[in-house]
Amino acid sequence: MPKAAEERNEKYEAQMASYQEQIDAVSRKEKTVLDSIAQNPAAAALKRILLADEMLYVVSLYLARHTLSVSVLRTKNEDALNDARKTLYKAVIYLEETVSDFVDAPYADYADKVDQLGSFPEAQRYYLVRKLGLAIRMVEDAYGDNTKWRWTFVELEARFATVAKNIIDLKKASKEGLDPHAPDYDVTVYHLRLVKKLLAQAADRYREKYELSTGRIDDFRLGIQYLLALRRIHLLLNEREDAEEAKRKAEIWNQKMEKDHKKSESRGQVR
Repeated sequence: MPKAAEERNEKYEAQMASYQEQIDAVSRKEKTVLDSIAQNPAAAALKRILLADEMLYVVSLYLARHTLSVSVLRTKNEDALNDARKTLYKAVIYLEETVSDFVDAPYADYADKVDQLGSFPEAQRYYLVRKLGLAIRMVEDAYGDNTKWRWTFVELEARFATVAKNIIDLKKASKEGLDPHAPDYDVTVYHLRLVKKLLAQAADRYREKYELSTGRIDDFRLGIQYLLALRRIHLLLNEREDAEEAKRKAEIWNQKMEKDHKKSESRGQVR
């Protein structure tokens, strides 16, 4: 091996090892925090928020390993990408454990969980949500359009939409989102705007997955749930026309789903 190539390879291995050391350090920290939660469940909510944020840092390290591999070896690092994808799920799960995974549910059903984040400012909640969304997009982009994980990301994106919605104090947001004089008005408006976009996107993506991939009624039903969750947000914000539009779309989709279900039953192909 030429000396230049050998030096480049040594530098590559050293950098990859450095990334792994940082990943291992976060893993040790994660274990410590989980042990702390087990010993003191009362402080679990904010600690899980911390863990979700740490997982996003780990995702960035896996993406760095992938980028280094592409740059030096001219090949994708599939192991790094798969680890990044799995770590994204961990981040989402930590948030689900904190604020629930309820899709179309009254705020009162999970308000007690959100109340435990009282000391976590809305601006930081919105920032965390944006970081998670960016991390998901970067991992998807790194895989590319032809990845076998294409439809898996539909679920991940939808679960992201759910926690992005559930992390908001909707009782407070329904007031501050309508009051330009409220201290958190701007960030609340941006957060709610993002949530509405994500819910609509989750609905459309589940419909697409149903039509183009699985044909599973469960996927279609989930799409409808996300439309109804979107309608609930519109109603909370007194956006009556938008709420009615979401309701009409959900009704049309439900009619389509019922027809498809009956056709499948008649052919003995219910899935």
